[in-house]
Amino acid sequence: MSTQGIREPPRTLLGALGSIGPSLILTANIVGSGELIMTTALGARAGFVALWVILVSCAVKVVVQLEFGKHAISSGETSLEAFNRLPGPRPFGVSWTLLVWFAVKLIQLVQYGGIIGAVALALNLAVPALPVTAWAVVCALTAALLVAQGGYRFIERSAIVLTACFSLVTLGCALLLQWTPYRVSLSMLAEGLAFELPAAAVGVAIAAFGLTGVSADEIISYPYWCLEKGYATFTGGRDASSEWARRARGWIRVMYVDAVASMIVYTAATAAFYVLGAAVLHARGEIPEGPAVISVLSNMYTETLGPAAMGLFLTGAVAALFSTVFVACASSTRMFTDAAAQYGALDYHDEAARRRWFRVLAWLLPTIWTLLFLFFRAPVVMVTAGGVALSVLLLMVAFAAFQFRYRRLAPELHPSRIYDVLLWISITAILAVGLKAVAS
Repeated sequence: MSTQGIREPPRTLLGALGSIGPSLILTANIVGSGELIMTTALGARAGFVALWVILVSCAVKVVVQLEFGKHAISSGETSLEAFNRLPGPRPFGVSWTLLVWFAVKLIQLVQYGGIIGAVALALNLAVPALPVTAWAVVCALTAALLVAQGGYRFIERSAIVLTACFSLVTLGCALLLQWTPYRVSLSMLAEGLAFELPAAAVGVAIAAFGLTGVSADEIISYPYWCLEKGYATFTGGRDASSEWARRARGWIRVMYVDAVASMIVYTAATAAFYVLGAAVLHARGEIPEGPAVISVLSNMYTETLGPAAMGLFLTGAVAALFSTVFVACASSTRMFTDAAAQYGALDYHDEAARRRWFRVLAWLLPTIWTLLFLFFRAPVVMVTAGGVALSVLLLMVAFAAFQFRYRRLAPELHPSRIYDVLLWISITAILAVGLKAVAS
């Protein structure tokens, strides 16, 4: 936040598109466990009737994500640093919000264990010579090595490649449904937009809302990527000048383009996953769960492209699921390091100390995830547990977004009335689902 890194924001849409990246990292995390597993599981259970849940989930949380990014750009604070300054009790010397976050992250360890297990199951189907346990270890070691050695630019580029790999295949398969017995009619799509939900699908819908689109975890991790991309550095430390306000508004607009562009990508991919699950798996009466989850999911592709598509599916599935493991590992190293910093174990703004913590956690976290998978061996249940926990965490995220907007935002950055209306729609939807998750 010094004057040395100040850079003028781009003034055109094309220039802004050339400066995006943080949300594309989130997209690699989103198009994995949430889309491949939870979205298709919801479609398989409910049919087309719950399509609206997925679309709402993808769209409604973006404004809260923008509020987190805006706060990071204008203040230079990390998420947990900002949480530690929120009002409320301070047990053990830190804000209550950090304790809630930490409790959910412990449950998320199980979720990511489930995702590593899903990668291992896919690789085992492709190369049965190695058992599932060995593939889980290979997945964990690969993610640890890449995260420990890679910086922001490497993570961003890898995330884009992994996301594109599976999203394009999935969109293609969804379109090819129209030339199969599982053809999707307009009446089916209309049923999915009727805003109804069968009682049997409520639990899966809550987990899907927590995982699809930007989840609470991705919203909290977003400021770290905005900071590492340089948006706050380019803006510079806040002063009383009109120049600072102009730069801040300019880089916040770039961040808006970043978030909306990625929303378009993951909404299209998510809808395609859901349609495949509803059209193929629901019609066949197959639910992706247990050790057979990957082989059941493969039917979405082999039924539309033929048996030869199994290899294509496995390649894409590994890319999608591993992208989640890879980005989750990178994001979690930042957040757990920041949590340690709030307890005084290090100064998060000391780059050398921060990098040391990143490297240690890059090896520790995938090890824990792998051990949890080997203990539970139920990927869908493990991922669902994380989704429900994240739905609850969204309550705290909504509270933080309110504080950022109405208590801590610089007056010169106040948004339009339309933006505030969208923010309140987002907060209301999050509160409704979060309270339902608590009640359930």
